[in-house]
Amino acid sequence: MKRILTQSITICLLLLSIVAQAQQTGKIKGFVYEKETGEPVLFTNVIVKGTTLGAATDVNGYYTITNVPVGEQTVQITYLGYDTLTSSITVDDDRIASLNLYLTKSSVKLSEVQISADRQEALTEVRTSVTKLTPKEMKQIPTVSGESDLAQVLQVQPGVVFTGDQGGQLYIRGGSPIQNKVLLDGMIVYNPFHSIGFFSVFETDIIKTADIYSGGYNAEFGDRVSSIMDIKTRDGNRKKFAGKLSFNPFGANLLLEGPIIKLKEDRGGSLTYLISGKTSYLKYTSKVLYPYMNDGQGLPFNFTDVFAKMTYNANSGSKINLFGFSFNDQVTYQAINNYKWNSFGVGTNVLIVPSGSQVLLEPFFNYSSYRIELTGGGTEDTRFSQIGGFNGGMNFTYYFGKSELKFGPFLQGFQTKYQFTNSVGQQIGNDESQNTTDFGAYAKFKWSWKDKIVLEPSFRVHYYASLGVASPEPRLGAKWNITKWLRLKYAFGLFAQNMISANSDRDVVNLFYGFLTAPENLPKTFDGKEIKNPLQRAMHNIVGFEVDLGKRVSVNIEGYMKHFLQLSNVNRNKLFPDDADHSDVPDGLKKDFIIETGKAMGIDFVVKYAYKRLYLWAIYSLSKVDRYDGINTYYPLFDRRHNVNLVAAYTFGKNLNWEASVRWNLGSGFPFTQTAGFYENLVFDGGINTDYTTQNGVLGVEYGELNKGRLPYYHRLDLSVKRSFELGKTTLDAVIGITNVYNRQNIFYIDRVRYQRVNQLPILPSFGLSWQF
Repeated sequence: MKRILTQSITICLLLLSIVAQAQQTGKIKGFVYEKETGEPVLFTNVIVKGTTLGAATDVNGYYTITNVPVGEQTVQITYLGYDTLTSSITVDDDRIASLNLYLTKSSVKLSEVQISADRQEALTEVRTSVTKLTPKEMKQIPTVSGESDLAQVLQVQPGVVFTGDQGGQLYIRGGSPIQNKVLLDGMIVYNPFHSIGFFSVFETDIIKTADIYSGGYNAEFGDRVSSIMDIKTRDGNRKKFAGKLSFNPFGANLLLEGPIIKLKEDRGGSLTYLISGKTSYLKYTSKVLYPYMNDGQGLPFNFTDVFAKMTYNANSGSKINLFGFSFNDQVTYQAINNYKWNSFGVGTNVLIVPSGSQVLLEPFFNYSSYRIELTGGGTEDTRFSQIGGFNGGMNFTYYFGKSELKFGPFLQGFQTKYQFTNSVGQQIGNDESQNTTDFGAYAKFKWSWKDKIVLEPSFRVHYYASLGVASPEPRLGAKWNITKWLRLKYAFGLFAQNMISANSDRDVVNLFYGFLTAPENLPKTFDGKEIKNPLQRAMHNIVGFEVDLGKRVSVNIEGYMKHFLQLSNVNRNKLFPDDADHSDVPDGLKKDFIIETGKAMGIDFVVKYAYKRLYLWAIYSLSKVDRYDGINTYYPLFDRRHNVNLVAAYTFGKNLNWEASVRWNLGSGFPFTQTAGFYENLVFDGGINTDYTTQNGVLGVEYGELNKGRLPYYHRLDLSVKRSFELGKTTLDAVIGITNVYNRQNIFYIDRVRYQRVNQLPILPSFGLSWQF
């Protein structure tokens, strides 16, 4: 009996020892960098060899793997375009082992495109209504000047409507530009596009990632009711001096980067710089190269953009970024004496990686400003707007298993000025400053279950202190991986914002685009209901499917409904001042702004084909946008029913040094208000003593119903061909491009007074050279 008891105890102790040993696990964390430049490698899978454990790197190149068995382990990375890397590391019980990895670019040029990494991400991320762009993808779109630009790339994305080549704006799934927030490394950029419409303020070669959220975005983002454009810049080269110099008929670009303190892998720390600048000389070159435009006057556009960044990287992966920009734009049209804007910003963000912890800390603080002026010969043409403000906060990210918790507080403040006078001489706004300070917090949690379900609930509370209003905003993202090739996704959210535009959604040409905080000079009621606060609010519902058809074709289908619960718009019908003498006048005739509601609904289809060196994209958007002002329902000027984009890119040649790309765009006509007739308008400049029998009036226009007409269809074909030449350790790219190949006369707007049709840009051939060193 004693022997049996002894054997039983021995067996139990042995089993407990085995179980205890099996439960002994640790964690591995670190960063993945390019060996050549020191830049982080994004979204690559890091696995523990011989197990099913692994994780993907984030936008900082950071990864963390949990529940790793103790002992000697081998970590492996296999990533397209790089040599396979393996590295050994010892994992201790309940400890975090740090391992930074450096990938070497493959010396063999790949002749076939693979999209397995993107499909792996599709199984682990919700990705509802988000397009993730990298510089490589941007450069596959035909360019106007031979240089890739974000403005041209965005025009082919699902749900995006572009209103024109000259002074056009981007509208995303029914949201006007004021409802679309643009972030550059966390800093707010108030106007990201130049007047000519082909160019953004961002140099493509400084962009690390550009995430375009067209709706249903999580609670990390707020204070806009339609979309978010989150752009992150890369760091300078940590190993060597490098740069790029480009020339084309539109302008010149210069990029310089390199180390101040060079990276050494055994030491890790480095200090780098990155400087980029571009300028346009189109108003001079267009007179010579495009004499057929504007009666030989060329194109009256001019802009200059400068961006600079300095980064310190510590051996632990922690880093500090300091950056700043100066963007400006100027244009002169026939009917406008001068239109110009300038934007300035400085900021810092920090990544802190505590040793022995699973938490990442990201404090940030930024200041940016924007000033716009429009002056002309008429009273209504004189406008002015200015905004300056700060935003800051702290992001905490905690990883455990395949789950992730991100949260943090935020604080922002703005000062705005605005003034313009309408056609009957009534002033809207004033030149006194309006100040506002907001603060709040957010939290989002990503959880997955058996690689089948991915849930991302989040919540944001934003307190607008100047208004005394708190806005609770729940959000939800979800994905069901029905199979590995068929996935269902959904997103919901409530959104609010304090910013309104200093122009009207009813304007035909939106050159002037100023900013205001939510106005107090609003009607007290709307459609019989009391207006409780001036915040603009919206609700999004989005549902979609992702389908993989074999290894080469992917399909994404999304249907959306954006319900704009409350919007503010400039009151173009204001006839009287809002004072005690006019207390009996209806609000619609004396208030500076009016209240509207609206809906944006539609469905987007995206088909992508990738095989060997060929990319094919087909994008179709069906949408409807309307606004209701309490009396009438109308279609805003950016309501486009049908929008088609077809894109192809092909790399060829013995050394794969040729690349051709083509893009065709078709869009149904925008709504516009038709002219019902003309009449003599007596202005009575002498008041009641004016003798109307002898006074000569001015031409008056009698308008038809608001936006009941439709302009003709828009379509345009662009193509470009690039040849690369290897010159020692440098590369020279020569690009020939043609915009509007068959010279389609796409209408821009109708000059009612002159009764002339004004078209978009005609055929524009171009040639560019780019030297990378």
